Amino acid sequence: MNERLEGFIKPGTEEESLVKQLDFSSLPRHIAVIMDGNGRWAKKRRLPRIEGHRAGSESVREVVETCGRVGIKFLTLYAFSKENWKRPKKEVATLWRLLEDYLKREDKVLVENKFRLKIIGQRDPIPASVRRELERVEELTRNNDRLTIVLALNYGGRTEIVDAVKRILKDKGFEHDGLDEEKFSSFLYTSDIPDPDLLIRTSGELRVSNFLLWQIAYSEIWITKELWPDFRKKHLLQALVDYQKRERRFGDIYPHKERN
Repeated sequence: MNERLEGFIKPGTEEESLVKQLDFSSLPRHIAVIMDGNGRWAKKRRLPRIEGHRAGSESVREVVETCGRVGIKFLTLYAFSKENWKRPKKEVATLWRLLEDYLKREDKVLVENKFRLKIIGQRDPIPASVRRELERVEELTRNNDRLTIVLALNYGGRTEIVDAVKRILKDKGFEHDGLDEEKFSSFLYTSDIPDPDLLIRTSGELRVSNFLLWQIAYSEIWITKELWPDFRKKHLLQALVDYQKRERRFGDIYPHKERN
């Protein structure tokens, strides 16, 4: 077993069985997650919606730790979409407060584990105190390279593409005839991040919800009916085992080798 998993994966458990099936030389480099189901989790338990978000933060901790121990290099979490502003103001305010508290509480953990934090999305509408905290932790962890945790905040896939076009139009020195897919990608929020190899969605919904529309063109998709607050390392390991059973062709007739 990977030495980083010793003590984290208990002997004789389903998690241990899943780990034994993994080929650590062909893991996805980048996993993206649509964390869905907090509200439904709370409703099933007759709790306020915000309790679902609190419970979901525990899933974030476990998934981040699992990715770091397994050896995933990039983890992108869809934390707050542009559409989420439509939710009740009290719920939205509490979500931002939970994020701010999380950053103040977990910054030392990120540093100790050499995890890097990166934010994608439009920052200006984010509450000022939260934005300052995000930027502080980004700077604090900017040189860490074990695992990059990308938080998609006030994010929308279509907006990202429109923003990329605006950047291109403002770049007076750019030769537009030379525009290709690789060059266009360099104008996206994710310009320094590889495209996701694996997209995970919880709660069983079958849609991508305006998330990384450009980047997931060839991502493998894994959907679970588990609501996000119930998602644990077992489910992440299940996704990895399933991922490694697939043949990634990228439009070719021959499978492509992993690009770790």
